[in-house]
Order: sequence, then C-alpha cells, then structure tokens
Amino acid sequence: MPHSLVPLPNILVVEDDAFIQAILQQTLSEHFSVSLFTDGMDAFNYLQTGNLPDLILSDLNIPGLSGMELLHQVRNNGFFSAIPLVILSGKEDSETRIRCLEAGADDYIVKPFNPRELGARIKNIIRRMGKN
Repeated sequence: MPHSLVPLPNILVVEDDAFIQAILQQTLSEHFSVSLFTDGMDAFNYLQTGNLPDLILSDLNIPGLSGMELLHQVRNNGFFSAIPLVILSGKEDSETRIRCLEAGADDYIVKPFNPRELGARIKNIIRRMGKN
C-alpha cells in the first residue's frame, strides 16, 4: 500500500504562543496531521464535536481551559480518556511535572524543547497505543 494512502496520525495541539505554534506546525506536520488551537475551551469543543485525535499536545498556560483543566476534562470523559495527552510547558519544577503526570498526562516536556525529541516521544506514545 503506498504511503500516501495511509492516513497520518492526527495530533491536536493547544498552544497560544505564535512562535511555538510555528515550530510545532513545521516539525510535526512532517509525520502527523496537525489541528492547532490557541484556547483550551476551543480545543475541548473540537473534541466534543466528534474529532478524536491520536494524541493531544497541550501547553499548561493557555486561555479558556488551562492545560491542567483540559487534562482533567479529557481524563474524566469516557469518550476521550484513552487519548494520550502530552503537556508542553515552560514550568520545569518537579511539583508541576508530578501534578500533571499524576493527573494522567502521558508525558511532560519542558520548553525550550528539541523538536526532534518531541517528535520521537509522540511517535513512541502513538506506537504504544497501536495507532501506527
């Protein structure tokens, strides 16, 4: 089967910083279909209209629903609870990382980040979920 017929895994990105958005779009669109939102509530509404991504990548500090609130909404909703969610944040303290991981985040990546490492981590999570 030619590669072009295989759909790319869909990543829902929630990030309000235009510079980081550009880096994520450029880096991730090579291997994934990227849906980009700047507001946590808009991203959650997108999920509620039946759009189920293969993975959610969210900043913590976003308008609408914060990244932590989005994480709680996703984990407490039966339709979305199995979707892997990775936090991407400028907060590098252990307490914040632990709170996110204990709340159900699949990974926590600190900004600034290596785009190739982020891509590799996302690919590994999707592969473990049996989506690729």
